[in-house]
Amino acid sequence: MRILAHAQKSFVILALSFVLFVTPFISQAQASSHDTVGLIDTATSLKGIKYKYGGTTTAGFDCSGFIQYVFKKHDLNLPRTTSGMHATGVKVDKAELAAGDLVFFNTTGKGVSHAGIYVGDGKFVHASTSKGVSVDALDDPYYWGKRYIGAKRINGSSDVAFAK
Repeated sequence: MRILAHAQKSFVILALSFVLFVTPFISQAQASSHDTVGLIDTATSLKGIKYKYGGTTTAGFDCSGFIQYVFKKHDLNLPRTTSGMHATGVKVDKAELAAGDLVFFNTTGKGVSHAGIYVGDGKFVHASTSKGVSVDALDDPYYWGKRYIGAKRINGSSDVAFAK
């Protein structure tokens, strides 16, 4: 009987320890998921806004100005350029992409020159010179698929400055 009572007590202590350990991570995941949904909603709500070289407002965006605008709306400050953005965050394998990750492309033959925000289902939202803010397939065999060079996860990264 004593052995059974000791085993039950040990089990309860172990279970409570597990719950106390896991609870902070569950709340972080829920908060991150909520923020990601809002971020994607903000990004896709801007579809149709025209492209403007150097643009950082709803009067017109370039690709990095668009991303910076969307993230700032969610209290995250990013560098202004695609190369600066590419230098932040944590590298993500293409197979592990999640909504809200930044995706990068080489459109000029000289390294990182274009970026967008992954929205899920193999698609990303970005500001392109031809269509303005739009959603395209990441693996488009005619253009984007050939120029994809990597992705970075920004939310939760210590490289990102939170807006004051």
